[in-house]
Amino acid sequence: MPNKRKVEVFTAGCPLCHETVQLVKKISCPSCDVKVYDLRKEGMDEAKKYGVNSVPTVVVNGKIAECCSRKKPNEADLRAAGIGTPL
Repeated sequence: MPNKRKVEVFTAGCPLCHETVQLVKKISCPSCDVKVYDLRKEGMDEAKKYGVNSVPTVVVNGKIAECCSRKKPNEADLRAAGIGTPL
C-alpha cells in the first residue's frame, strides 16, 4: 500500500471551520488521509505540537498550510499544499 498524505484539520465548531472541513473533504483524493480535530473535544496535543494558534488550520504532512497562517483557507492554496494530488 502506498504512503498517504497526512491531512489534519483543526476546528472549533464555527461556520468557517465547517466550510474548511467540507472543502478539504471535497478536494481530497485517495492519497489523502484526512483527520478532523474539534479542539473543543480532542486534538489539543497535536495542535500544540504544530503551533496551531487559530482555527480553522490545515496541517499537511506535519506542516501548517501556508494559507492558514495569513488568511482563510481556500481551494487553490490547499491544492498547492498537496491536498488532492495523487502520490
